[in-house]
Order: sequence, then C-alpha cells, then structure tokens
Amino acid sequence: MIAVGSAAIDATPEWVKAFAIRTFGTRDKLALLVGIGVVLAIAAVAIGVVAARRPRAGAIGLLVFGAVGVAAALSRPAAGAGAAIPSIIGTVVGLIVYRRLMIAAALPASSAPPPPGSPEIAAPPGPPGFDRRRLLRTGALTAAFAGTAGLIGQYLVRRADATESRAAVRIPAPADAAPLPPAGADLAIPGLSPFITTNDRFYRVDTALFVPSVNADTWTLRIHGMVDHVMTLNYERLLARPLIERDVTLTCVSNEVGGDYIGNARWIGAPLKDLLEEAGVHPGASQIVSRSADGFTVGTPTAVAMDGRDAMLAVAMNGEPLPLEHGFPVRMVVPGLYGYVSATKWLVDIELSTFEAFDAYWIERGWAQQAPIKTESRIDTPHDRARVHAGQVAVAGIAWAQHRGIDAVEVQVDDGPWLPAQLAEEDSVDTWRQWVYRWDARPGDHRVAVRATDGTGAEQIGSVVPPFPNGATGDHTIDVRVS
Repeated sequence: MIAVGSAAIDATPEWVKAFAIRTFGTRDKLALLVGIGVVLAIAAVAIGVVAARRPRAGAIGLLVFGAVGVAAALSRPAAGAGAAIPSIIGTVVGLIVYRRLMIAAALPASSAPPPPGSPEIAAPPGPPGFDRRRLLRTGALTAAFAGTAGLIGQYLVRRADATESRAAVRIPAPADAAPLPPAGADLAIPGLSPFITTNDRFYRVDTALFVPSVNADTWTLRIHGMVDHVMTLNYERLLARPLIERDVTLTCVSNEVGGDYIGNARWIGAPLKDLLEEAGVHPGASQIVSRSADGFTVGTPTAVAMDGRDAMLAVAMNGEPLPLEHGFPVRMVVPGLYGYVSATKWLVDIELSTFEAFDAYWIERGWAQQAPIKTESRIDTPHDRARVHAGQVAVAGIAWAQHRGIDAVEVQVDDGPWLPAQLAEEDSVDTWRQWVYRWDARPGDHRVAVRATDGTGAEQIGSVVPPFPNGATGDHTIDVRVS
C-alpha cells in the first residue's frame, strides 16, 4: 500500500496535488491513506461477490492487485529488485488463503462456469446458516486488511528503530554558535506567531507517504559527480566537523498568500560550502542534485550554496536532533530558496551535475528550476472575519524575504493610505520579522491589507498569483467587523 500510495502521489496531476494541500493541509497523506483503504475494501468486497459465482475471477483479481503492487514498488526511485518481494509474497499468501476459502465454501478453486446450455449443478449445501458469499467477502476483506496491517507493522518497527537511534544521538556544541535573538525580536502579541516555531508546530510538506525511518548508525552520505574526488561520510564523521548554529526561516513554495507553510527555527549543521570545496567542485557544475532516502530528488543552484550564505547539512533543530518528520538524521537547509529546490530531508546523496543534465522531482512536474523566496507578509491577528471592539486594535503579523531581510511593512485600511507599521528587532536577514500596526478602529466593516519592502528596496508584488510555478504573490488582506 505504501508503494501504491507513493506511486499515486507521483502520478497525480499538479492541480490535484495543489487541491489536496489547500484542502487537507499537512493531513493530505492521511486523506490519501484513508482513500486507498476505502478503495481496497470496496474492491475486496467486489472480488468476493464476483468470486461466489466465478471462482477464477477471484484469483485473477488477486493477481491484478499483486501486479499493481509489484509495478508500484519497482517504480520507486530508490527501489531494487527486492522491493517487489513483499507484494509477491502477499499475492502468493492471498492465493493460498483464497483457495482454502473456496474449499471451505465447497467451490473448487479450479472450477469454471459450465458451458452455455449445460445443466446447472448445485453446490453441496453448507451447514445451517452457511453463506458462501459472506465467507468469500469476509475472507477477501480479511486478506486486504491483513496485508495493510502487515505493511503498517513493518513501518512501525522501522520507525521504532529510528526513534531509538535518534534518542541515542548527542549533538556536539557548535564551533560557531548563534547569539540569542535580540530581546525585541519577539513582540509577544497575543495571536502573533512566536519568533521561534516549535518543532511540533513547524509545517511539514513532502511527498513521503510514510516518514522514512533512517538509523543514524548506518547512515552515509556520498558526494560525487562533477567533483575532483568522491567523498563518503557517516554520521559520526559529520558530527565531528566544525558545526554552525543559525536561525533560518523556511518557506514552502505551495504557501498561498496568508498561508502557514512557513516556520522559523534554530538549526545546527555542517556548512555545505566547506564539504563541496573539499570534494573539489568542477567549474561547470551548475546544479547540486540531492537525494532523499526514499529517492526524492532536489536540484539546488551550486552558485547559491557557494556564495557565503549559511547553507548547511542540518543535524539539529531548536536544540535537539532533527525530528523524524523533519529529516532525521540529516537534511539540507539553504536560506533564501523555497524548500523544493533546497531543503532535502532524509539526505543520503549529493551529486554535482548541471541543470541541462537532470531535472529534479518537482521540475519534471513543471515547477521552476530557479526559486528564490519572494518578499511576502502576513496578518496573524486579528484573523479574517474577526469581530473586534472599537478603539485601538493591534494588527500584527510577520514579513519575510530570506537572505534579503525586511526593511519596512505598511498597512492599509479600506482605501486609505499605506501607513508604516512598527517592526520588531531584526535577528538576521535569513529570518522572518514581526510587525505591528496600532489601528484606531471605528465601527463598521473594514478590509485590512499588508505589504512589505525587502532589504534591497523592492516592494512585494501586489498582483495575486498562485504558487505554481515559482511561488505566490499578492497583498494579504482580511475582513474585520468593528462594533
């Protein structure tokens, strides 16, 4: 089911994925799993009903399910021939169970429908209350759910192993520690996003149906391709390198205007530039192709990773080893780029290549190759359609333009002039910046908008554009009723 679900994610049209993210948010994968489970249950019942009259149809149905599972497993980027074994074993077991059910139902598994015109032979009667169709339907459902439970059980065992591995990790003190954020970086206004996003509240958007479970003890990273010499690191060697600590805001390209696919955290990791310099990057290597443990690929401009910004192979998030959901044991963090071209989780491979030679996962699906984060801002409080009392109202939110910084935020009420908001202290150009506007609210219905200006003097784009293909634009607006 995991392989089929992952293949379904890959094959899903972009507009359907965008709809799922908008509708279900970070619960999109749960929705897919529930959908697959429902489809399996319906198909199992259908096979049972048909098999009650046409026994061979049941065997064919099981073989079709098995073939789909094998094809899906082998289609995964990191799959070897062994990936098909669980589906093959499941199919064989299913056929054995099916044959036993047929025998129990007094219908020989090798029987075929009688030729047209031949006398119909009644099946031997069963015991009182015996129902062949119910037996077959129940058996088909049992087989389907048993297979699903087996796959989930395997996943839980691997996750427990990764969880135990993470618990044993001790992150060394960084050689280059980040100073504490300025006291004024967090305005501490009710309803305003805190300056640091806790790990459990940090957004998660990826293509992994189940979180890859990677053991730090067996983890390795290979750096190869257009380099002078291939490098291979294990986790211990990576932690032994000089580590840096930085506050960096990450943003998903799927974030709608006013959306919450953005978070700010304190990361510890090994500088990516240092590793690439040791490997000796060839002058023509324009793209860093990074691969996840599940085969997912990301393409990052080499020039960006080498330009002096704090791009890193992160091992810790907010003072603890990376959570499994956020890439344990190692992920990439590159300030200033949307996640789909920079933030590879469960990192296991880095290949130096060119943009002409390889299209990463999302590039194959039409997203832009180059994706610097756009200047944007958001109103956190009051929320859209809020009711507030007349008088001074704190309109507050966040603004971001990673690696350029935020120089100004302005607020507009109805069709009035754009007025300056108060900015919180800046931590660094790689983090979001809080702001507040003290609004003298008068009774009535009002529309409030916000816009930001980044450190280069560029104002955020006001025209509304959806996230595809390189990030949304538009001024975030809310409607407020004042009484």
